[in-house]
Amino acid sequence: MAVPKRRVSTTRKNKRRTHFKLRVPGMVQCDNCGEYKLSHRVCPSCGSYKGKTVIEK
Repeated sequence: MAVPKRRVSTTRKNKRRTHFKLRVPGMVQCDNCGEYKLSHRVCPSCGSYKGKTVIEK
């Protein structure tokens, strides 16, 4: 069984975990109403996608 010979220091542990972070989703403004929405998705406020009304509100 693999058992560490020495304790991993907090600095080494934190260096290893530098890439574990939260990412902000890619938000863009809707062309139709100006509300922020996720890119490549239908706008939840006005229901349009790529300038066309997809969902009637």
